Amino acid sequence: MGANDTNRSLRDAAAIEPVGPGRFIVEISDDYTVLGKPNGGYLQCVLGNAALAAASDQGSNHVHVTAITTNYSGAPTVGRAELQTEVRRVGRSVSFVHVMLVQEDVVMCEALITLGTIRDSVTVRYLDAPTPVLAPLDQCIRRTVVEEIKLLRVVDFRLDPSSEEWLEGGISEKGEVRGWLRLDDGASQWDAWSLLFASDGMPPATFPLGSSGWVPTLQLTSYVHAVPAGEWLRARQWCTIINDGRVEEHAELFDSTDVLVASSCQLALVRFPSTDR
Repeated sequence: MGANDTNRSLRDAAAIEPVGPGRFIVEISDDYTVLGKPNGGYLQCVLGNAALAAASDQGSNHVHVTAITTNYSGAPTVGRAELQTEVRRVGRSVSFVHVMLVQEDVVMCEALITLGTIRDSVTVRYLDAPTPVLAPLDQCIRRTVVEEIKLLRVVDFRLDPSSEEWLEGGISEKGEVRGWLRLDDGASQWDAWSLLFASDGMPPATFPLGSSGWVPTLQLTSYVHAVPAGEWLRARQWCTIINDGRVEEHAELFDSTDVLVASSCQLALVRFPSTDR
């Protein structure tokens, strides 16, 4: 298992193997890291796989993660980790599973996961989330792949020109990034499962405000609303409050039919040059 230069598919990188009742192993991939640390959305794909497998073993017919809340109490390292699951309930409409990712007997992250089955075609009865207005793809800015952000090898993010000031060292008055998002793992397009990765696939919305360094996630909640259509997602991520070294960020993802297919909220740590200690 695991991704490398010739095989970096998300499916392979998040693949799990059973090792006992309710227990699985995964080889955490280096291709899905930022500054050497696994991306939180990628870890949610891993945790989701364990939840689906554990629930299936207990008779669940659900095939999608519809909601997941993950607490990142540690930063896992690249390499082998164990997943320990507890199926809380298997129902007709939903199932609930608790999953812990453990390395060297330490819980690095844990999630409470809701499972269900999302129909391919669903009529949206109500939506109060406008599709972000973006420049055409050829007018947007593709982020350059750098060694310390290996995640950029597997996700193609095209930044809207309205958000580009921070790339040139400028400071914006608005904590927001928006652009186009495409899975670039060499194997697949977006589906309901990989939206768990997409929900944490954008640059932090604190960057336009001048934050420095890593923005580690403490808690991430992702919701999957629909099976996405098309190769590209329209993505918007924004800050709602920054206070005492923490930031609350929200993200919304729309598919090629302008349907809101996923959304997320996270609490993360953040630093600014004037407050670094």
